[in-house]
Amino acid sequence: MRIWKKPISTEELTAIHVDTAVQHLGIEFLEVGDDFIRARVPVNTHTRQPYGLLHGGVSVVLAETLGSCGAAYCCPEGYRAVGLDINANHLKGAISGWVTGVTRPVHIGRTTQVWQIDLSNAAGELTCVSRITMAVLAPR
Repeated sequence: MRIWKKPISTEELTAIHVDTAVQHLGIEFLEVGDDFIRARVPVNTHTRQPYGLLHGGVSVVLAETLGSCGAAYCCPEGYRAVGLDINANHLKGAISGWVTGVTRPVHIGRTTQVWQIDLSNAAGELTCVSRITMAVLAPR
């Protein structure tokens, strides 16, 4: 069952992130399914920490981007979704290639939403699991 209440596509998601942290980090939107969004971030000199691993904060940026986009496009027209809380468990480091994230809803309510985001390396191994809670704000 399709969960989106607003028109959504990878092109739309890319367009709304021009000149944002998402674009500057090289995050690419790959796929929008009936109930998920997939995107990836490169592991390179712009996204690594001093040990050569993907910076944990970059993993969280990817996770928050995916969860926030999911929530925003599940809201009725005129409503907004804003973050209340995010957590991330870093499970495995990534030193090169891409880390891909997929978000799916855990709960889509009238005033809150919860989204699960799983990040994996090119071998399909989980590198990070994250969960974001969003508040749904009615039009002013």
